[in-house]
Formats: sequence, structure tokens, C-alpha cells
Amino acid sequence: MDNPLLKPFGTPFDSVPFESLKPEHFKPAVLQLIEEAKQEIDAIVSNPAPPDFANTIAAMEYAGKRLNVASATFFNLDAAETNDDIQQLAQELSPILAAYSNDIMLNSGLFQRVKQVHDEADESTLTPEEVRLLDKTYKSFARNGALLSAEDKEKLREIDQQLATLTMKFSQHVLQETNAYQLHIQDQAQLAGLPDSIVAAAKSDAEKRGLDGWVFTLHFPSFVPFMKYAANRDLRRELYLASATRALKPNEYNNEGIVRDIVTLRDRRAKLLGFGTHADFVLQERMASSPALVLDFLQDLLQKAKPRALQEVAKLQALAETDGISSLMPYDHAYYAEKLREATFKLSEEALKPYFPLPQVLEAAFDAASRLYGLVFELRTDIPTYHPEVTVYEVLENGLHKALLYTDWHPREGKRAGAWMTAFRGQWKENGQQVRPHISIVCNFARPVGEVPSLLTFSEVTTLFHEFGHALHGILADTTFESLSGTNVYWDFVELPSQFMENYCYEKDFLRSFARHYQTGDPLPEQEIDKIVAAANFMEGYQTVRQLGFGLLDMAYHTGKLDNDTPIERFEKDTVRDTLLYPDVPGTAQSTSFSHIFAGGYSAGYYSYKWAEVLDADAFSYFKETGIFNPETAAKFKALLSSGGTIDPMTLYIQFRGRKPVPDALLKRAGLVE
Repeated sequence: MDNPLLKPFGTPFDSVPFESLKPEHFKPAVLQLIEEAKQEIDAIVSNPAPPDFANTIAAMEYAGKRLNVASATFFNLDAAETNDDIQQLAQELSPILAAYSNDIMLNSGLFQRVKQVHDEADESTLTPEEVRLLDKTYKSFARNGALLSAEDKEKLREIDQQLATLTMKFSQHVLQETNAYQLHIQDQAQLAGLPDSIVAAAKSDAEKRGLDGWVFTLHFPSFVPFMKYAANRDLRRELYLASATRALKPNEYNNEGIVRDIVTLRDRRAKLLGFGTHADFVLQERMASSPALVLDFLQDLLQKAKPRALQEVAKLQALAETDGISSLMPYDHAYYAEKLREATFKLSEEALKPYFPLPQVLEAAFDAASRLYGLVFELRTDIPTYHPEVTVYEVLENGLHKALLYTDWHPREGKRAGAWMTAFRGQWKENGQQVRPHISIVCNFARPVGEVPSLLTFSEVTTLFHEFGHALHGILADTTFESLSGTNVYWDFVELPSQFMENYCYEKDFLRSFARHYQTGDPLPEQEIDKIVAAANFMEGYQTVRQLGFGLLDMAYHTGKLDNDTPIERFEKDTVRDTLLYPDVPGTAQSTSFSHIFAGGYSAGYYSYKWAEVLDADAFSYFKETGIFNPETAAKFKALLSSGGTIDPMTLYIQFRGRKPVPDALLKRAGLVE
């Protein structure tokens, strides 16, 4: 079989040749590239020369590059453009790749060379980045079982293969449950309250399914506006229950057992490696270095935010009572929050949407990157993509190639929910040459309908800027070693660049530069800009408490709190009881669809969103002091972004800011203190 993954790509910038790539290419390619990578590792182990940084640590770093691209491509497709064949392959390839990783980490000959370099190297002869890589490499071996007995190494292999399979199944079950549900409405009266654009999209969805009337789904562009605008409370409840019971129902996609198995295996793995809990294991390599520190951080924020949240919910309850609702429920929150927003600020997200067509917002993000970092984004039509809706841009700096940026904006059956940034290839330097990254942003914004372009809510504008911030972290990467490049930083530091970019959406001058009506070209009225800024921390108490609940739930799962007898639903509700602001809805739970922690890399790390908010608020306050596009301040932040994980994140932040971060800016921005 002529396999495009096994020969030079021959495409611009060596981009992935999607036009010739088929699902059946992946398994043989991965198997062959694993063997190729193993041969590269064997050459390191059998090298007769004494181990040193170049022939061991650096050589390991450059091994398996082709495998990395092939596996990244496969798993990116599984997230953004999957099908039955790819999902089946994912179940086959995940344990194979986990076994390969174990083969590297549990290779005693390789570890002996790494250990000798670690123990004997004269660090004065190494660059700071090389010292960092040496330390990271040694810790990776120790944290992945290199110091275990032969018997325990085999136990670790079995655990890792099981976890690879279980996390993949978890994600697939959530996608299947999301795709399986539709709310089919045939009575137009049941659409009361819904904006015309949402009704038109639902009509289009129904037509695609061969149905009369309107169809609403659990995909964000359909689910979120329905919950926000639909006057029919029974239908809001129905849609809420469908979302809040995903992978919780007694069917083949139930994730309760998988949640329990993942938690148990992670705990067993941590103990095998000498840690008390999975959270202890994870947090050893985080800015927040222990579960106690994380829990103190979460509880301190909860104490500050909950009084504000209770006041906010009381206002919503008072508003709901005018409709005869005596007890507000979770499926009422978005509806009455939008009513209160409109009443308080005379601000309607739906009325703002015509001023935020997707192409315009993207150009604004590009403009910000140009003004901050001197980047230029040029559309490329000659680079293959994995779906017709995907667009590719070449990123230039001073006229020179910097990166490729793939953008994929709209929901499809083969795409998981949410928004994320990823990469098909990272950045590194080899033999004096720069290898530049291929970055991707994937979202789920409503697609164009007829003559109407994709129009974003303001919250979706901030989502685009958030993911673009992650992308800039990857695009600006400028390190020698890929494993220290771009977003390869401590997990509670990785959200700083993304959340930092969200701040620009609330800057009046910047908003004026791009918020224009898609039909008339008229600028967003000044009073609307004032309202956006005034409403910036609307419901911030509620949102903070909700996020803290997710963080506490994550920590409870990963600090050994789950016992064998407590049902998942009961465990979840007992854990987050102090953060619940509405009455319980029996039979619902977040855990079985909580992909962030059970399939997305955030286990014992969900707290990092709030942790990074402290950093981003403090960082942006520096820009506010000096000018939000101040060249000197931007140059310092660009240095932070381009450094990746080559420097300890606290040291890196201090180099940028001149001091450690303080929470004052966050608390003030959130309205939690005067």
C-alpha cells in the first residue's frame, strides 16, 4: 500500500497530505514508525561512547519525530473529524502507543545512560535549556517507572494500556451520546423567545435530517442559545436533562464504570510510583505543588465568591417570581440571567451578534497579533486540509515563514464539543535549522445560513480570542527542543496566554476597531460598547463558584475520596455541595461527560483555569499601565511566550512582570473586592 505517512510529504512546508490520507493508512504507518523510533532508541542504548548530553538526552529528543506527526494527526482527526473507522482504530492504537511509551520509559539500558548523564554532567558546560531538558528527562523516567522492580514495571505497563483504552472509550461515549440526541419541534408556538437566527439554524438542521419543523441538539451553537432564550420551561428542562445525563443512562454508552476504573487505575499507578494519590503525582510538576495548596486556593476563592454568587442568584429568583416560578432550577439559570442582563445593562447578546461576524472577529485577532508581535497571517489555498471547512493561514514574521495555522470553526457529527488548540507538528531546532510548527484551532460556532455569515455571540468572541492565545503560544515558540516548546509548560501556566488574550475583547478602542454590522458596516454603537465593558463581570460570582465546583470535584476524584460503594452521582453531589446554588435535579451528573479530567489531560488540574486567571489579570494590568499595545511590554510578553518550558514558569513570569503575580487584579476585575 502506498502510504503517504511513510514517505516525504512533498507538500508546502511539509504539511500533512490530507488529500491522499485514508483511515487505513494510520495503523500500518504507526506500527512501522514505532519500529523506526525503537531502532533510533536502540542506537542510543548501544552507543559505545560514554553517555553525554548530546549522544543520549538530545538524541532521545530527536528520536521518533515522524511517529509524533503521524500520531498527532490521527488523534487530532479523532477529535475533529472522526468516524466509525477512526474510532475503532483509536481503540486499537491507544494501547499500542501506550505500550511503546512504556517501552521507552522502562528501558533499563536507556535509563542507565540518562541517569549517568544526570548524575555526572557538568551543568556549567550546558545551556540553561539543556539543563532544563536533562532534569525533565530524568524526572520523566522516574515518574514513569524507571526505578521500579521488573514486576512493578509490568504492572505499570498494564495500567497504562488500560488507561489509554478507557480514556478513549470515555470520549467516544460522550460524542455518541451528544450526537444521538435531538429535540424535534413541530409546533411553532414552542419556539417562543428564540431569536430568528437560531430558529433558522434549527430549521436548516431539521431539513438536513429530512424532518419537518425544527431540530435542536446538544452541540453548543444549538444548546446554549436554546437554554438562554427559549421561553418554554418544559423544553429547557428536557434539553438540560439530555445534556446532564450524557453517558449516565443505562445503555452501552454509560461512563459510570469507566469513571470509577479510571480513578482507581490512576490511584494505583500513583501509589506504585511512590505517591500518596494521583493528585500528588500530577502536582509535583505544577506551580501549585501539592493538593493542600490547590484546595486552599480553591476554598479561599470560594469564600470570596460565594456571597456574590448568592446575591446574583437571588436577583434571578426575584425575576423568575414575576413569571410565577417559586423555585429557580439549573435549567432556568441561563434564561433568567439573559433577561437580567438585558434589564440591567439593556444588553442583548443576540442583538450584538450582527456586529461580530466570524471573519471580522478573526481579522481582529490577527490584527492584535500583528500589533503586539509583528505577525502577519496570509491565506493559503494550496495546503491540504482534512475537511472543506478548514482554512489554512501562513504566519509570517518580518516576511519570513513562522508557522501554519489551521482553523476549523463549525460543529459536525464527527467533531467533539467545545473549543481547543492543538498541533500537527511542534517547533524545534535541528542541525542549525528551524522546524516551524503547524498549529490548529478547533471550535463549534454556528455555521453560515444562506446569506447570513457565521455570527458570534460576545462569549464566542472571547472563546475565539482564548484559543487564539493558545495558538500564539505555539506559533511564537522558539526553543531548541520540542518537548520544551510552545505549550509544553506546566499545566497551571498553560492557560495564561489564552486567558490573557480574552482581555482585549473588553478594551473599548480595540472593540471599536472591528465591531461592525455585517450588512451595513455601521460601527457598534458607543453605548453598546459601554454596556459590554460594564457587564464584563456580570454573573462573575456564579461563574466563579461553578468553576470552583468543577475544580473541587476533580481534586476529590484524584485524592482518593471515591469509595467502592458510593454511586458516581451521589459522590459528585456530596463533593460539590458547598458550590451548588440551585436545587438538585435527581438523576443528573457532570462526571460522566467531564471530558476535561477523564479524557482531556486536566486530571488533578482543572483548578488551573482559576490559577491562570490570577496570572492573566495581573499580566494584563501591566499592559493597562503601559498601554495595551505598548511595544516594550509586548516584547517582554513575547519573550515569555517564545520561551515555552525552557525556564521555570515563576521565574519566567517574574522576568516579564518584575515581581511575582498577586491576586488583587483578578479580585478587582471579577468585582469580588472594591
